[in-house]
Amino acid sequence: MGKEYVAKNRGAVHFVTFTVHQWVDVFTRRIYCEILLDSLRFCQKNKGLEIFAWVIMSNHSHLIIRAKNENLPDVIRDFRKFTAKKIFKAIQENTQESRKKWLEMTLTFENQIWFWEGGYHGEEIFSLPFFETKVKYIHENPVRAGIVEKPEDYILSSAGDFYGTRRGLLELEFFG
Repeated sequence: MGKEYVAKNRGAVHFVTFTVHQWVDVFTRRIYCEILLDSLRFCQKNKGLEIFAWVIMSNHSHLIIRAKNENLPDVIRDFRKFTAKKIFKAIQENTQESRKKWLEMTLTFENQIWFWEGGYHGEEIFSLPFFETKVKYIHENPVRAGIVEKPEDYILSSAGDFYGTRRGLLELEFFG
């Protein structure tokens, strides 16, 4: 059986992936993306989370992050727990959600919310070339998915910041 990743260097910069349980396409609705973005902003402001690059896809999100307080696993745990509850509640309360019953059934197990897949598949960023490789991977996600032709055209990512075409939806830190 696989072992969940544990951040050994709790203060290092990490590439992480958060995947919705069973790869369900939850983030096709802007309301759920906004909850995720607001939660990241809260973690930046109140928990010392630094974000270097990010993307939100329909069923997962990639980020390059660090915790100023060297407590990255704690920040991730709290973020995932909060967003799971908040997004699930938003699904339940969304009168426009055509998939409501199916989502409620799919994202629960034994009457408990199971929004995120286990783990966050983190990789420590140990050099500038590795950072640049991961940033390219993150920003090319919507291109590989056939959503946009150019990374900077995708609004739910930091690509616009990197290409200088627009200010993104989250504050970014400089790596280096």
